[in-house]
Amino acid sequence: MTRIKVNVDGTAYEDDVEPRLLLAHYLRDRLGLTGTPIGCDTSNCGACTVDLDGQSVKSCAVLAVQADGGAVTTVQGLARNGAWTALQRAFHERHGLQCGYCTPGMIMAARDLLRENPHPTSDEIRQALEGNLCRCTGYQNIVRAVLAAAEEEDTSARPETHQVTEEATA
Repeated sequence: MTRIKVNVDGTAYEDDVEPRLLLAHYLRDRLGLTGTPIGCDTSNCGACTVDLDGQSVKSCAVLAVQADGGAVTTVQGLARNGAWTALQRAFHERHGLQCGYCTPGMIMAARDLLRENPHPTSDEIRQALEGNLCRCTGYQNIVRAVLAAAEEEDTSARPETHQVTEEATA
């Protein structure tokens, strides 16, 4: 057994784990964070994507011991005080999911993209999500959702402007 300390979704954990335990299984089986699905166990589908120290990783391809001393954010850790992020809202409002199995990984990978490129094109979004498979949607609504989230984030980041009208100055 190996002792690890890891911060997951803002909570510190200290556990003894088998050195071969995958991060995906640690999150799901030890911590009960089942919002990170395991789709393939071969890192091909991307459903289990999480953020590890600022980078999106497929948690079925990372050992829990590799997260020792690190910070993990799962899709369950994104919302603050019950309020969804712009990206989560956009996936919901733009129907960026059908069965929902790939959605956590898509959101986490898209989040990573938007951190690095806040104004992606449709082609850049498709390229960034290449490692995440969806068997239901055809990706159109997923791309639309990411574009909408980028637009919302861009709008919310702008300083508020006040327009002076003739009525206000009269």
